[in-house]
Amino acid sequence: MQITPDPLTSPEIAAFLQAHLDQMHETSPAESVHALDLAGLRVPGVRFWSAYDAGELVGCAALKRLDDGHAELKSMRTAPHRTRQGIAARILAFVLEEARAAGFDRVSLETGTQDFFAPARALYARHGFVECPPFGGYRLDPNSTFMTRSLTRSS
Repeated sequence: MQITPDPLTSPEIAAFLQAHLDQMHETSPAESVHALDLAGLRVPGVRFWSAYDAGELVGCAALKRLDDGHAELKSMRTAPHRTRQGIAARILAFVLEEARAAGFDRVSLETGTQDFFAPARALYARHGFVECPPFGGYRLDPNSTFMTRSLTRSS
């Protein structure tokens, strides 16, 4: 699998991200959907990567700068027909290393509370994320779980 920076210009990634947004809106109330659209992913301070396996787009993730030491994981997605194959774990490990290399000492995320998101919450917990209060511009929401982890080498 290759994970590479993506300029977000291909119809393939646009469709992949639209499917992500559609799925989030099917799963969560509109006011609790915090996924970014293409315009939101193209702003300064957001880095985006796509993962390809034998030429097939199988996943993606973004990292949004919150401040000099804190970033937010955004747009984590695995192609639905490729879940439970370790793709998300590899993308997450890659993004965490990129965050560390960029000088961030903390990465946080928001994900859903619904059963649909249980595998994601378990993945994040396996990678050292713990629940935390809302961060950035988020507010308490019964449909959101907030998680964070330190990027210090002892974590």
